[in-house]
Amino acid sequence: MTQTWKVLVVLALFALASRVCHAQKAHAYRLSGDVAGTHDPSIVKEGKTWYVFATGKAPGGGQFAVRCSDDLEHWKLCGHVFDAIPAWILERSPGTKDLWAPDISYVHHEYRLYYAYSLFGKNTSGIALATNKTLDPTNSSFKWVDKGLVLESKTEDNFNAIDPNFVLDGKGGEWLVFGSFWDGIKMRRLSDSGFLSTKDTTTYSVARRTKPAEAAAAVAGLPANWEAVEAPFIVRRCGYFYLFTSWDLCCRGLKSTYKTMVGRSKSITGPYVDANGKYLADGGGTELLLANSRWLGPGGGSVYLDSHKRGLVVFHAYDSKTGKPSLQLSTIDWTAGWPHADLER
Repeated sequence: MTQTWKVLVVLALFALASRVCHAQKAHAYRLSGDVAGTHDPSIVKEGKTWYVFATGKAPGGGQFAVRCSDDLEHWKLCGHVFDAIPAWILERSPGTKDLWAPDISYVHHEYRLYYAYSLFGKNTSGIALATNKTLDPTNSSFKWVDKGLVLESKTEDNFNAIDPNFVLDGKGGEWLVFGSFWDGIKMRRLSDSGFLSTKDTTTYSVARRTKPAEAAAAVAGLPANWEAVEAPFIVRRCGYFYLFTSWDLCCRGLKSTYKTMVGRSKSITGPYVDANGKYLADGGGTELLLANSRWLGPGGGSVYLDSHKRGLVVFHAYDSKTGKPSLQLSTIDWTAGWPHADLER
């Protein structure tokens, strides 16, 4: 290859990379339909239909209400995952009333739904896996199959096995990132089957909060509020892994103080740093979504990247007048290599 052709090839690759990694302006969608009551949404697209899985019962019962849309603006309830909490969970955790934080992904020709069970404020928790060949309930192959326990935490552990997120590292590796309060956000390597790797048994620490000089102690065995980091979600984009988390307190209506933070790393296991260079493992984090006069506590979100690495962030927030949660959705602006999103006004 001549020097001229080499230069042309390099320029072509640079142009392609620029198109793939270009920025778009952050835009908050104005949503309608069955969006009220959504918590911890996770989004995926199959065919022309978008699906959002969320914490909470569907009308008439059933765990993990599913919402569908063809345009990302108009949403309708279109089913649920489980008719009831699996019996094995009730045996391990008799006090469990609801399942939490579904995480939907597509790998190895199947949809994987990682989900959690727990008791509020406790770390006697577990993460489990369910699979399906399709998300279209009219397809003859549609059937959710519960595969059982993936990971659990006990009172003696320094982590909480909830809020799972499945991640591919781009090198054939599969990972599970998870955590809430306690010592923060953790990560484990998975095998191709979707369960914990037997070759890499390390529990990696990727983010935590640090105790302020004056902090209230935990009350009645509950974790202290300053420990509040949860709902991790990782995406790989243009040379970086971006770790999104939710800080502070959710699920408190008008008193909800959730906000969405982010950091990035060249390696999936970290170290992750914020835009100022502070390690997320030392309490760092760059703000992505903050409350405004219309919506409080934006968090509990997930991110979707298309083939051009453009992004959507889907999350919940609380109506500043009623305190009720609702689905929210924004495009992501990746200017200067850091994500920026918007909240409906």
